Amino acid sequence: MIQLQNVNKTYDDGFEALKDINLEFQEEKINVLIGPSGCGKTTTMKLLNRLTDHTSGEILMNGKNIKEIDPIELRRQMGYVIQNIGLFPHMTIYDNVAAVPKLLKWDKKTIKQKVDALLNMVNLDPEIYRTRYPSELSGGQQQRIGVIRALAAEPDTILMDEPFSALDPISREQLQDELVHLQQEINKTIVFVTHDMDEAIKIADQIILMEDGNIVQKGTPNELVTNPVNDFVKDFIGTKRLKNNQSMPQLSSIKKAFPSITKSKPVEDAIKIMVEKQISYLPVVEEDNKYKGIINLYDALSHKDGYVHEITNTTSNAVNINSDAAEATRIISGSGAAFLPLLSDTQEYLGVVDNQALLKSFEGFFADRGGEI
Repeated sequence: MIQLQNVNKTYDDGFEALKDINLEFQEEKINVLIGPSGCGKTTTMKLLNRLTDHTSGEILMNGKNIKEIDPIELRRQMGYVIQNIGLFPHMTIYDNVAAVPKLLKWDKKTIKQKVDALLNMVNLDPEIYRTRYPSELSGGQQQRIGVIRALAAEPDTILMDEPFSALDPISREQLQDELVHLQQEINKTIVFVTHDMDEAIKIADQIILMEDGNIVQKGTPNELVTNPVNDFVKDFIGTKRLKNNQSMPQLSSIKKAFPSITKSKPVEDAIKIMVEKQISYLPVVEEDNKYKGIINLYDALSHKDGYVHEITNTTSNAVNINSDAAEATRIISGSGAAFLPLLSDTQEYLGVVDNQALLKSFEGFFADRGGEI
């Protein structure tokens, strides 16, 4: 676990690059540092492997202050992938990937097995690529080698400083996809610096958005897109992305109050409610308000001397209050019902949503998007 506690970085000329940073990088997740030029994202990364030291505060790795760790030893515990790849041009692909394991004095058999396994992991045939030189590879292939070289010594943490920014758009998209897929296998703590919000939204588990040496907002991509904390965040994300990622209306915002009846009541009581409210269906609940099903007026009139539980349709559709309008529309369209009961996570009856409310919510949703679907 990597934690920054009240971390500041001030350069000799007085420039404050980082101001009282408190941050925890999520373990075995992709943590993306993003922001405009000069915001402090790259400085934050460089503090982690002591390419530069912080002025005050503490940086803890697994509870230990990194200033108590020898910088060389610290860097050997981390993988590092940079924008210009940094492969050694005079060395084969095998020797590039094996560089750190050799420094750590792994035996030759183990190193060969590791290099071949890593090449296979990024779909580069070891028999073909092991003896090639960097100049014989495309930019995308070189960056794949840069990524697996960072993994070769099996570090817990990988630092990636704008690793895909110099690639063409197609290669960049491919490597973003491969990184997400690779992370599902390797489960490393990845700290990834980028200036590209589309990239951040695509790959991140946690986004840390910075401005002028401060953390403005952090959270999942969905949290930033759906709940930007201020205008800076909105502007950085961009109007189009906000619209494209705008959530469908939540059912909690369009819920309607609607009567119900407990299952132990006489059917005559249900008939009275339905006639008085001019409705043809009535939700049925337990004594503790847990939802049981639906009765309809036709069945009630045919069994008016009985009890509600005897004519309750327990297979009727209902929907969780935390669902969105799209999910409710799918269910209600398939069932042909006039409304859907809304339930809590514990199956308590909360009210209903009907076709009219759903249509009105969609009208407002698409109006906010300028009519875009």
